[in-house]
Amino acid sequence: MKVLQWHHVCASVDIDEEDVIEFDHEGRLYAIYHTPSGFYATAGHCTHETARLAEGLVFGEIIECPMHMGRFHIPTGAAKGAPVCVNLVTHPVKVENGAVMIGLAQE
Repeated sequence: MKVLQWHHVCASVDIDEEDVIEFDHEGRLYAIYHTPSGFYATAGHCTHETARLAEGLVFGEIIECPMHMGRFHIPTGAAKGAPVCVNLVTHPVKVENGAVMIGLAQE
């Protein structure tokens, strides 16, 4: 059973709707999104190349990679457009008292 440790990312008002920010924790990069359906987190790099997803564009629940315009469904991490074909790893997110928190497995 995975034990999650929750980490403060930012205040919920710090991410506009249909936007993304980077979160670096212990040398790993994550992308934190605010979509019309809520807040989500994925790995911070595209699975096709190592482009930073926080430099991409958010359209509803889709993130478009800034390097080759591959697309992912943010809530599920599903690859949605060439050249990407490997899904993104997703992470749980919760909002408590106006703070966005990411749940990361303890190692």
